[in-house]
Amino acid sequence: MTTFETFKREIERRPLGGWRRVAKWLRRQLPTGLYTRSLLIIIIPMVLLQSVVAFVFMERHWQLVTERLSMAVTRDIAAIIDLIDTFPNDGDDAQIMRIARDRLNLNIAIERGDQLPPPRPKPFFNILDNILSEQITRQVKLPFWIDTLGDSNLVEIRIQVDDNRILRVYARRNHTYASNTHIFLIWMVGTSLVLLAISILFLRGQIRPILTLAQAAESFGKGQKMPEDFAPRGADEVRRAGLAFMLMRERIERQMEQRTAMLTGVSHDLRTILTRFKLQLALAGKNPDLEGLNQDVEDMQSMLEGYLSFARGEAEEDVGQLRLTNLFEKFEIEAELNGKELTSSIDGEDEVLVRPNAFSRLVGNIVSNGLRYAKKVDIQARHSAKWLTIVVDDDGPGIPERSRDDVFKPFFRLDEARNLDSSGTGLGLAIARDIARSHGGNVTLSDSPLGGLRATIRVPA
Repeated sequence: MTTFETFKREIERRPLGGWRRVAKWLRRQLPTGLYTRSLLIIIIPMVLLQSVVAFVFMERHWQLVTERLSMAVTRDIAAIIDLIDTFPNDGDDAQIMRIARDRLNLNIAIERGDQLPPPRPKPFFNILDNILSEQITRQVKLPFWIDTLGDSNLVEIRIQVDDNRILRVYARRNHTYASNTHIFLIWMVGTSLVLLAISILFLRGQIRPILTLAQAAESFGKGQKMPEDFAPRGADEVRRAGLAFMLMRERIERQMEQRTAMLTGVSHDLRTILTRFKLQLALAGKNPDLEGLNQDVEDMQSMLEGYLSFARGEAEEDVGQLRLTNLFEKFEIEAELNGKELTSSIDGEDEVLVRPNAFSRLVGNIVSNGLRYAKKVDIQARHSAKWLTIVVDDDGPGIPERSRDDVFKPFFRLDEARNLDSSGTGLGLAIARDIARSHGGNVTLSDSPLGGLRATIRVPA
């Protein structure tokens, strides 16, 4: 083991720090879609900015305006108290109330022989109560009682002028408190909602071409036809990516067509030669010495067909519906003819959307291998909303774990593990994996509960 690998394993074994655990937890909680992440990139800074602005406004402007209004009302009350002290007779009370009503816009009452009510509990988070109490204490310096929670439009203030008189003042709330602050919040929130709606519309227009490109690439990767109306749209970068994808698709299809045309010509030439061999052998008559040559010609024909099928990859076939029950019934009949036992089960929808002939050959190659080397084969199909999984178990000799990747290579023979018959071409599993990957899936091998080999076919549904 190299020094780098040792260091890497040591780092992986170390416990994660607190901030790394928090970051890992956040990554798991955050959405993974580009559209949602783009919205968060817009929404989170907007919310933070508005929170800071609202806090500064409430803390500075709102408190400052309320303090100045309360200061002005308290100054008027102090002036009224000075008038009461200057004119203590009962006949002057009416004149003082008139001056307060006409000049100071305050409704007052002078009550004699009364006491202040017991103090009310302090309201929670009431800026008016705190500031008004502070101003009265600072300017008037007399015992007082206030009610800022009663009438929504009025604030009641009672002040003990002397032992015999109580001044009761009714001031409008908007004269003591910045009551129109909610307008700022409404405008701020309303504007944010409008901007957010505009951002969502723009984001949807920018994300849609990316999703269309992803769907086209996924369809092409599965061997399906691309949408006919697909064209590069959106921002310049997305258009460039879409154009590059279309050019890449055209190059791949052109290479596939050239390869197919070349293989067709090679197939024609080789089949012509093999036909001549067969004709010459037939003219030579029955000769024990030529029996081996006849078998060699048949083997060459079989290998040629297998190689051409592998090279073509069945890419020219269109996508269609395939019923799994019909496919498994064919395998059951084949097993019964060969004196083998085959069972099957399907969990989910019976019909699947694949390239029927290619997919049948994919499953058929796997099942045929199981029937060739085992006595019992079990097929289990699970069709969910996203994936189609087919598990093929057998009780045969299996494949060593070190060779499970090699058996998918073309023309690889596992002579030590299995006695391959002379008809084998070494292309069955290679063709199976090639078809599975052309559908966007894969074929993997593992140990089977039956004691043999388990082959798992997994393709997108």
